[in-house]
Order: sequence, then C-alpha cells, then structure tokens
Amino acid sequence: MTYQTSEACREFDRWSGRYDRDVLQLLFFRPSHRMLLENIRADDRRILDIGCGTGQFAAAVHKRCPQARVYGLDLSGQMLRQGAKRCDGAGGAIQLVQGDSARLPFADDAFDVVTCAHSFHHYPSQSNVLAEMHRVLRPGGRLMIVDGDRDRWWGRILFDGIVVMIEGQVRHLSSRAFRSLYRRTGFDDIRQRRRRGPLPFLLTVGRAAKSAMHPAPGRTRA
Repeated sequence: MTYQTSEACREFDRWSGRYDRDVLQLLFFRPSHRMLLENIRADDRRILDIGCGTGQFAAAVHKRCPQARVYGLDLSGQMLRQGAKRCDGAGGAIQLVQGDSARLPFADDAFDVVTCAHSFHHYPSQSNVLAEMHRVLRPGGRLMIVDGDRDRWWGRILFDGIVVMIEGQVRHLSSRAFRSLYRRTGFDDIRQRRRRGPLPFLLTVGRAAKSAMHPAPGRTRA
C-alpha cells in the first residue's frame, strides 16, 4: 500500500506528547539541527522550517539570528500545540503554521532559506514537495534537507528495513536521488554532507536557480 499523508499526521499526533523527550532528540535530531545551523547566514532574514514538529529548530534559529523572521510548518496540530509553548516568548519572530508540505500556504519567492529535517521521507509526493519548496524560495535562496543516509549497507538496513517496519512505506532517498531531484526541480550549486555513525544522516543543500523576472510556475499563495 502507498504511504498516505494522513498516516504521517496520525503518527506525529501520537508522538507529540513525548517528542521533546525522545532519545532521538539527543542522538539524531539535535546533531542534524546543529549541521543546519552552520549553514544559516547572518543576512538570512526569512526562514521556513518544513516539518517543524514542536518548533525546536525554529527556536534555535531565532536564538542564533534574532533579527530573522522564522516560520515553522507542520501537518500535525498536536505538534504545533506543543511548539506554541516554546515559541510564544519570541515576540512574534516565530510563527507556526499548520499546513501540507505539498501545498505551502506562502507566496512565491517569500524565503531566503527553506529547511527540512527528518520529515522528507514521510512525504508521499516528494517531487511536488520539492517544487513547492522551490516556488517559495527567492531567486538564489537555499534549500537544506536533512534525512537518514541510506547509501551504505547499515543505512539501508536501518532506513529501508527497520524504519519502514515501524513507520510504514516511507521512502528515504539516496544521495544520488536527492541530487537528481534537486536538479530536475531547478536547483543548482548542490552540495552534500553526511554524518556517519549508528544513526547516519545526509544534508543536501541547493540554490534556487530562477530569475526574479521569470519566477518558477505555480500558484501564488498569500
């Protein structure tokens, strides 16, 4: 059976109450966030984190770049309710939005940076999601996706085997598949970095190659 968005939403709603205390935060998610933060620049003013969960990364970005406006988007209302407790004290600099990654509720060319950490494998239509990420990035804006690294034998056992048994028919992309998808969608200057170990992950960064005079096709959303 094909993995459905509704399955992911139910899964994350169930997880929301213990998400911040999960051991994966220490072993997997926070190291990924640190790698992403290393690629955030001082002149990045509008940043969107897709699959933001309880807003941990959004809050970390705000702490590092208090001048930036940070948006977090997640399909799970329960995750966002947990995140509100964390982000309410940011004076409006962090805004959490409930929405579908395949239909982002933002205008074209709205962001300097789009990030996505360990949720991309949950998206049934990954090409549509990447097209939406490209649409909302300004020309030259950067997309950063972190997901499990399944290129080596242990990664394939872990992400194509164990994780699929637990989470359903999710799909982790290889480094080659990520590069190909980025190029087809309209990204260039594609770079990758991986963290090895028992829970390996891969960061893929690309630049939105589009002209300010001729933006990528797609519906503009407010």
